[in-house]
Amino acid sequence: MGNALLIPVGIVVAREKISHPWQTYRWKPVGVFLDAPEIREWRELRRDGRSVLYHAATLNLELHRKETTAYRVNLANGEPSIYVVLREDPDAGGDWPVEVHLVTASPFEAQSHGDVGLDNVEGVAMPERLVEMVRTFIETHHQEETFYKRKRQPHKLSEEHKFGQEPLIRLRERMGECIEPPMPKPDKVSGESRRRGERE
Repeated sequence: MGNALLIPVGIVVAREKISHPWQTYRWKPVGVFLDAPEIREWRELRRDGRSVLYHAATLNLELHRKETTAYRVNLANGEPSIYVVLREDPDAGGDWPVEVHLVTASPFEAQSHGDVGLDNVEGVAMPERLVEMVRTFIETHHQEETFYKRKRQPHKLSEEHKFGQEPLIRLRERMGECIEPPMPKPDKVSGESRRRGERE
């Protein structure tokens, strides 16, 4: 088993009737299955009064060695999931206004697609045989990351590096010079008032 594993999976998408003033149907991923054949167009699997199920695509589920932490989180949730990303295509003229964009076992990758406006991300149940394949991949490749504590750097005032020179007042303090505050100038108005008062 290499650093990555590609597992073909079939994605099942449902077209459900909804009561909405501007939309007749909702498209929703509802399952995945192994040993799926390659298909060029959506294949109808089953229909009833409210919905139609399609084999919408066969895509590779890619497992990567550096993503094993995400897969562990997925399996530890108690309900292992495969995350399917459906992407809307406003310009699609056919019967299917969405496409299966991605399938992943990483909840972190799925979350990043949840912020995209045209993407609909749904988790579906991971088949038991696929759970065992993911678990074996984790056991083969997972490595605990070593934690390194970062050293705090001493805070430097921005003025210390201004123009590449030390501020003059810091330089004088370091050289031991005493900087006396300037003497206040005499108040002319108050002095004249005092002299006038003395003459009176």
